[in-house]
Amino acid sequence: MKRTKIKDCHNQTQPLENVFVKGWIRTKRDSKEFSFIEINDGSSLKNLQVLADAALKNYDDIKKLATGSAIAVKGKLVPSPGKGQQWELSAQFFDIIGESPSNYPLQKKRHTDEFLRTIAHLRPRTNKYGAMFRIRSELAYRIHSFFHHKGFQYIHTPIITGSDCEGAGELFQITTLDIANTDKLQVDFSRDFFGKEAFLTVSGQLAVEMFALSLGEVYTFGPTFRAENSNTRRHAAEFWMVEPEMAFYDLNDTISLAEQFIQTITHEIMNNCFDDIELFARFVDKQLMHTLNTIVQNKFERISYTEAVHLLKTSGKQFDYEVIHGKDLQAEHERYLTDDYFKKPVIVYNYPKTIKPFYMRLNDDQSTVAAMDILVPNIGEIIGGSQREERYDILLERMKETGIQTENYSWYLDSRVYGSAPHSGFGLGFERFLMLLTGVQNIRDVIPFPRTPKQLFF
Repeated sequence: MKRTKIKDCHNQTQPLENVFVKGWIRTKRDSKEFSFIEINDGSSLKNLQVLADAALKNYDDIKKLATGSAIAVKGKLVPSPGKGQQWELSAQFFDIIGESPSNYPLQKKRHTDEFLRTIAHLRPRTNKYGAMFRIRSELAYRIHSFFHHKGFQYIHTPIITGSDCEGAGELFQITTLDIANTDKLQVDFSRDFFGKEAFLTVSGQLAVEMFALSLGEVYTFGPTFRAENSNTRRHAAEFWMVEPEMAFYDLNDTISLAEQFIQTITHEIMNNCFDDIELFARFVDKQLMHTLNTIVQNKFERISYTEAVHLLKTSGKQFDYEVIHGKDLQAEHERYLTDDYFKKPVIVYNYPKTIKPFYMRLNDDQSTVAAMDILVPNIGEIIGGSQREERYDILLERMKETGIQTENYSWYLDSRVYGSAPHSGFGLGFERFLMLLTGVQNIRDVIPFPRTPKQLFF
């Protein structure tokens, strides 16, 4: 018999015969003649109440069931006399699939996020994390749909790489050699699996650029890794990035696409995940709906880096980190711009070349690059992008300036020899976007199994 999802039960407009559901018990109340059981199968924030009566042949076993048990129920979907629920399932057949002991960790009370991280294998069964990971799934789908409808090609870029896209050196090394017991200066990487040093990628950008210069408009969406020893609520060692790359786009074209991307996806998630978003608006961030509406309904402010620094310096606000022209903006600076001054998303562009990677296009002033960051309320930076340097001589000089070993990037330089063309792109932190959409303040709570310093759940 075909199983009905609990989400579909709640969407019914009339009673139904022969409804068959499977799920896990959330709560249970027993009497001599009835058991009222709320179950959830993960398809909806709302539970479905099952009415099991003493006429069921296994009623004595049903009464012994504890929270967390897996069950299957067949019966009639009928109007419920209880408050807050339209339907309930009157059980005609009840199968006990998997029992749970009485010491099930998730009892009917609020648990702290810190506690739930210690049982990451069970936390999706809570309302909050069930909602979170339904939103995460929908967000991934909407991102793919956005680019598909615009004619972008989806490119699978490598997870294992010999290149450091950002040039920061914070990479996880991959090797089959016993380097733990060897002086690294004496390690012969020509004997390694790939015949050279290999790492987990920090970005798919350099690889996807090659496809933009052949297929026009492309994107990659996958996991990236940073060996950055920052144990903060904003950093994780493994996270996902969305990275579109577009041939014949300049910086302004890219800014417009990125703004449309954020607004479109936010609007779609608000519409298609309304119940789940509302949970976060009620219990996590009371200002969430205001923040999301601000993003959807307002044109993003655009200011240069120099203008942003001047605004911050003359704000009269005391920051923990001094605002210095030529230094990157800190999170508190970004949030002042979005939350306090403009009260909406802000796009900062034309950063000093000294604080940006080698691949960003040098502006005519010779001191700034055609880079941009999109800052959003409550989060700060959510997108970083730039027009790429398509001129061979200038790219080579920038690589030397920043200490890049050009022999490892010969293929990248080569792409500027054969029909080089202006191209641009941006990167969006997928988890940062989830934090924005839910009001959650810790990146660990938007990742199914977070990887952070000294933490590896399994």
